Amino acid sequence: MPHITVDCDEPLDGFRDRRRFALDLHTLAARTVEGSTVESCRTRFRRAEESVIADGGPGHALIHIGFAVLPGRATETKTALSRAVLDLVRAHTASVPDTVVHASVDVQDLSAPFTKHVE
Repeated sequence: MPHITVDCDEPLDGFRDRRRFALDLHTLAARTVEGSTVESCRTRFRRAEESVIADGGPGHALIHIGFAVLPGRATETKTALSRAVLDLVRAHTASVPDTVVHASVDVQDLSAPFTKHVE
């Protein structure tokens, strides 16, 4: 915990060092979400096959970050995390030329029966 999923489309394929971005997300989560540690974070990247944004014209890209955290976190904590993640996305996508980046973050609670095993 937290479980992080990053969905982005083709215009953002080269925008970042994925490993660096994930490690930055882990550090941010550990700093923002009580009870989280860098060691407990997991990030998965998925490339969107196709995205249609606005009028469908070129020059737009989509990135969505989903955070799943253990239940019981305050709304203020989730809001602070969302805003900090958007700041991080902006920092990592600032160098994408001629592209409007549509970024979003969704922080949700893991289900109550969530379990894990690390061996």
